[in-house]
Amino acid sequence: MNRLMSMLRKPGAKPEIRGVAPTQHPAGKEDSIHPDVEGYTLRSKPRLLDRWLDLVVRMSGSEPVFFLILAGLLTWALLGIKYGSTDSWQVLISDIQAIISYIFDSFLVRQELNSYEEEMVAVAELESRMLSHQRMLAKASQRLAVQDKKVSQSSIQENQHAIEFGLELPAETRFGQAITQISHVIGHLGTITLYWAGVFIWIGVGHLSGYSDKWQLYMNSASSALMVFIFAFLANIRERHAAYTRSCLDAIFHVDSTLEWKLRQLTNDTLPNNPVIISAPQVNRLQRAIFYYADFVGTLVGIAILIGVIIIWVAIGPLLHFDANWWLLIGTYAGLIGMHDGFVLRNMQARLRGYVDDEFAHLAVQDATLFATVQIPRPTDETVANPSRTTRVSEAINRVCAHEVTVAVGVVTIVGLIIGASVMKWTMTGQLLCNVPPSLIESFFMLALVTGHNSADGRKRVDLRNAYARRLNLLGFVNAVQSVW
Repeated sequence: MNRLMSMLRKPGAKPEIRGVAPTQHPAGKEDSIHPDVEGYTLRSKPRLLDRWLDLVVRMSGSEPVFFLILAGLLTWALLGIKYGSTDSWQVLISDIQAIISYIFDSFLVRQELNSYEEEMVAVAELESRMLSHQRMLAKASQRLAVQDKKVSQSSIQENQHAIEFGLELPAETRFGQAITQISHVIGHLGTITLYWAGVFIWIGVGHLSGYSDKWQLYMNSASSALMVFIFAFLANIRERHAAYTRSCLDAIFHVDSTLEWKLRQLTNDTLPNNPVIISAPQVNRLQRAIFYYADFVGTLVGIAILIGVIIIWVAIGPLLHFDANWWLLIGTYAGLIGMHDGFVLRNMQARLRGYVDDEFAHLAVQDATLFATVQIPRPTDETVANPSRTTRVSEAINRVCAHEVTVAVGVVTIVGLIIGASVMKWTMTGQLLCNVPPSLIESFFMLALVTGHNSADGRKRVDLRNAYARRLNLLGFVNAVQSVW
């Protein structure tokens, strides 16, 4: 029983992160080749199921899947010219889109969890190697003092430009840069404003059709199509940016490993790198409950539940004569759960990214001690550009959307919609009540998710460039020390 309760309590608790950098063993001679210098290596998960799930999630963000989704949306639009006026067509396409969005919800949650773990482990490994740097740089500094030798800043700069690494991190491909720019357009406050303007225009013209079911179905189909596109785009851009982040971390780790290797040559230090443990974040009960739900969704339990619901839905089809009301049932379920997942995703993005940002800030503080140890000026860190008024408004909206109380409000809203539909005896109008508002709200949250991703990605790139520049500077110092000994 205790083991069962322990397993049930485990999801939702963000554990401590442990990382240890591989020790770089010197080969013997200062000019010898060092093939053991290591870059960034992504940890392989021990469970086969987790590895398979991660593969599926990566495929969901691939270009073939993205273009397949685009082709599907285009086909839907073209077929809609002929069949779009029928209720059955509108309901069917809304169901399909709701299910696709529901599945992508689970994929995006797992993407977010994987990204958090990968980057936290990477920072822990950098901090692990930094402890060895601290020890060996202190030895080198003492030896310079004993020999009454100094290393000039000009010598450091010359050696920094002479090393085998580029002065900048790898650049994105042109296609990647174009996709990133499109991401900024989609996540712009102006785009979100246009979205809500379209919603209010739709509401404004509703009296022309008597606020009929068909009037609601048209908006449900349009917002669902938009949502599917954003889900596919977001999965693609996040997978693309995750791959770019790994390439940047690989470049940083190669410089860091080379720095360690050369310091060990200089100081004859053979002590292994010590592990670093990043403490688990402290969260309140509401946030813990959100993480608990996200952990279950991230294991794709939600999709398994959806499959079970679909089986039940098909089984009751004959009882409802497979009418339009029956068709709406599965879309209603997927839409309500999808709306909740939209709230959870935005909350997760902000909270987990905040934890990673804090660790990069801590790494910068620790790096500063290395420069103080050898008494050389620390390179000026690049800072995030002052945000425009539009950006500040967007970030304020995102903070509200990401708050755990907002997630709780979303749950209350879902309960209210279910009560409303029950009062209407789950007629088509009652079910549309549980389809249209959730679809509109979730589409908005997906746009907000793109905005949040753009902001977080911008801060992350600045952190990576700063970490790289600091290590290049320290490597230039070590090369300069080699030249005077």
